[in-house]
Amino acid sequence: MKPARLAVLAIALAAGTGAVFLMSGDPPPPPAPVAAAPAPVVQATEVLVAAAELPTGQKLQAADLRWQKWPDDAVSAGYLVRKDNPKALEEAVGATVRAGFLPGEPIRSQRLVRPEGGLMAAILQPGQRAVAIVTDSRGTNSAGGFILPNDRVDVIRTYRDEDASRTAGADVQRSQTVLQDVRVLAVGQLIQEKNGTNVVTGETATLALSPSQAEVVTLAQKVGTLSLSLRSLADAGRAAEPEEAPRSEAALNVVRFGVSRQQSR
Repeated sequence: MKPARLAVLAIALAAGTGAVFLMSGDPPPPPAPVAAAPAPVVQATEVLVAAAELPTGQKLQAADLRWQKWPDDAVSAGYLVRKDNPKALEEAVGATVRAGFLPGEPIRSQRLVRPEGGLMAAILQPGQRAVAIVTDSRGTNSAGGFILPNDRVDVIRTYRDEDASRTAGADVQRSQTVLQDVRVLAVGQLIQEKNGTNVVTGETATLALSPSQAEVVTLAQKVGTLSLSLRSLADAGRAAEPEEAPRSEAALNVVRFGVSRQQSR
């Protein structure tokens, strides 16, 4: 091959290589790093909270309380704020818990009391009376022993109907609901469910009653026996159920000494 032709081929090859290189271009630059947005600053203040579970009736010690940061927009009225009352922890020591606190729950002064008398007087609401009724330790008149402090119950009186007993010639027992939706303060000596307690039995149940209700219960215990009927949580606070209208009942056939006679129920 002639040298001139070889030179032309070399030039053409060099030109093609250059064209390919020019058409390919430089690789795209890497994307610029995105700066992370700064975390929003949450304004917080220190409030007094429970360091452990505080059941009703417990006398507070310094180890039961601690200061914890709390978002400013979540601080409610009644919280003990350190910047407003730096000695709140020391002042709370020695007080009695009127209503229990969970761990980490803010302390409210309304749920603390410094009793000058006994513990039961401290946890009673103003205007209420504590009345104890005798119960069966086997649970036969206290919902099988499943009634716990702070449950709501109805009080049922069982008594002997003297007139019906004389007419029938045998004991006739009747029952009547004397109070509805009352709060149980204590069962025996236990005033707060704690440590997974599910069944409590005791000889007495202490109820929180108004003065007039206390009179009703005191009289009912003298003329009969009392039982407690456990109410559902969904029923707590509902208005008293209306009394049922008297029902006409069929006559009862009583056989004594082989003689049959009809008696009203």
